[in-house]
Amino acid sequence: MGLARENLTRAQKKQKVWYDRRARAHAYATGDQVMVLIPVRKNKLQAAWEGPFKIVKQLNEVNYVVKLSNRAHHRRVYHVNMMKPYYARGNVVLAMCGHWEEQGDDPLVDLFPGTRAGSPLETIPLSDQLTPAQQAEISKLHPYRRLFYGQPGCTNLTVHRVQTGLHPPIRCSPFRVTGKTAQDLEREVRDMLALGVIQTSASPWASPVVLVPKKDGSVRFCVDYRKLNAITVSDAYPMPRPDELLDKLGGARYLTTMDLTKGYWQVPLDADARLKSAFITPLGLYEFLTLPFGLKGAPATFQRLVDQLLRGMESFAVAYIDDICVFSQTWEDHVSQVRQVLDRLQGAGLTVKAEKCKVGMAEVSYLGHWVGSGRLKPEPAKVEVIRDWPAPHTKKQVQAFIGMAGYYRRFVPHFSAIATPITELCKKGKPDKVVWTEQCLEASRVLKEALVSGPVLANPDFDKPFVVFTDASDTGLGAVLMQEDEKWERHPIVYLSQSPWAMLWNGSP
Repeated sequence: MGLARENLTRAQKKQKVWYDRRARAHAYATGDQVMVLIPVRKNKLQAAWEGPFKIVKQLNEVNYVVKLSNRAHHRRVYHVNMMKPYYARGNVVLAMCGHWEEQGDDPLVDLFPGTRAGSPLETIPLSDQLTPAQQAEISKLHPYRRLFYGQPGCTNLTVHRVQTGLHPPIRCSPFRVTGKTAQDLEREVRDMLALGVIQTSASPWASPVVLVPKKDGSVRFCVDYRKLNAITVSDAYPMPRPDELLDKLGGARYLTTMDLTKGYWQVPLDADARLKSAFITPLGLYEFLTLPFGLKGAPATFQRLVDQLLRGMESFAVAYIDDICVFSQTWEDHVSQVRQVLDRLQGAGLTVKAEKCKVGMAEVSYLGHWVGSGRLKPEPAKVEVIRDWPAPHTKKQVQAFIGMAGYYRRFVPHFSAIATPITELCKKGKPDKVVWTEQCLEASRVLKEALVSGPVLANPDFDKPFVVFTDASDTGLGAVLMQEDEKWERHPIVYLSQSPWAMLWNGSP
């Protein structure tokens, strides 16, 4: 009780000083450093604390002259209510940005220790459905032991180019980093130098670096290439459609997935692209020797590479960027086809991360879905994220929710009609700050329940006929594509839906 009374008394004194203008005024003296409220450039009706600035003199009990810069005329009079004391902070981090992320697999930078030594072949997860004899056959992959390595390789099949025309070099200043942030930045640069991913540079180009914090306390090293990307010529190479890839995999009995070791870092840059990839830090200027994350055209370059690698194998191998999957109906075919893919990868100078490979599985997680054994389901971890999604407050948050839930719209009958109250909030002209009504709440609840209930779709067999059922109303058009199995039972293949606004936009009758 005594401690509580002391805390209460201390708090009351602080409040009294704050609301007593004269007491606050006497707290400042000429030469003191203070923070002052200054209107924001983008909106003059808003103000933000800036400083520190020095007090030049006191005009009266509540007004002070504050020097805002070294220029003689740059002084202003501030009321005591527009000022507060400045306290120097020892650990200010200015290079941190972005949202907190869940801990898990990180395709960007979970830099090292995994890359310091080769990954043993024995760490590859095997399917429980394999017999001891089939598992023994995996040991025949020992000639590919060097392929399964924890350090990124370097392909000899392609290089990445950055075309900017005749635009002059763009140079940005480095972001300020202090304290632990500077130590993290120095460690990331040192590790990439040791890997041979970067080198010191004398390039006229320079992009800044940001370190994005993660929940596990580590950081993600990112280069802000937005200004460079804005002047880069786009690469029109097509990316594969995830639904088409999943349709190929669904009917397979044996599935093997492979994930390349830091896939982007296995693609070299040409001499001109190296100069343009330069990034600036307080430690100096560096440039990438291999393809960095964040460059415009990087996905297209990598997809072109894997498509070239798997050319002629489309009947049993698919890839979405660096996620490769081999699918077969028999074990004998599967072993032979996996060896063919490994031969191509080894010949291209690439390496595979053994811990992320799965061999001979009946079902695998691929592109956010559980696929295999003739079935297709949404990945439970992704569904949990949708289920726990909080009510949005801005149009951008609404778009994020619709984008996440819409990725699984093939599992939800009449998705467009259900989501109409939510999609209405994203129309052009609607305010950025949204009102989450009861209709929106009910629509989100129905969508979440439809996904949480464990929807399962059958894999299409394109040698058999399909049955289409349609339904239409004032709020949308719905359809379901079905197919009969050996027992003459109909199973849904995909649910399709579209709102009237979308049909008018696409020019449908």
